[in-house]
Amino acid sequence: MKQNKTTVAVTGGIGSGKSTVLNILSSLGYPVFSADDVARHIYDDADVLEQTKKAFPECIKNGEVDRKELAHIVFSDEKKRIELEKIMHPSIMRILDAQMRDAKGELVFAEVPLLFECGMENRFDRVIVVLRNKNERIRAAALRDGVSEDEIAARVKNQFDYEKKAILGHTVIYNDRDRADLEKQVLKIVDEFIRASKD
Repeated sequence: MKQNKTTVAVTGGIGSGKSTVLNILSSLGYPVFSADDVARHIYDDADVLEQTKKAFPECIKNGEVDRKELAHIVFSDEKKRIELEKIMHPSIMRILDAQMRDAKGELVFAEVPLLFECGMENRFDRVIVVLRNKNERIRAAALRDGVSEDEIAARVKNQFDYEKKAILGHTVIYNDRDRADLEKQVLKIVDEFIRASKD
């Protein structure tokens, strides 16, 4: 996605604070997009809907996809999760690419939760990884989604292990203090990206 702007992916584990970072970036006036937002409307794509119906017939109720049931299945079965990703991710990334391409500004950001799992990091000029203590992530995500911490912990097991796998060459934000500290880190990173783009 090379062009006259710098495209930046914001990623990290569930409950790490990716959306908060995106909100800060938006408040600074930068265009921000989200793979999750695209995914919420992905079944408007008739082809994606049809493929999902064929692959997961047990999740279809009244002709529609029961997203909660689908999530329960794919987060407890690695093969099913990979199967769903192969259906959804090409369409999600195609839409996300178009949104970023059409956006105005020298820096454009997109929240992409499964960036490394799906090998999509090379589609972006830069990557920001948001790191946070695993227990804090589980607690925050359970509160946000209204589910048990055990259910979130099961999802975390199926995700890229940011705590153990080195993320060399990428920019890291540590979400281990308050929002003011997070804002300070974001401002510093944005300044670095802008200066680098002018070198």
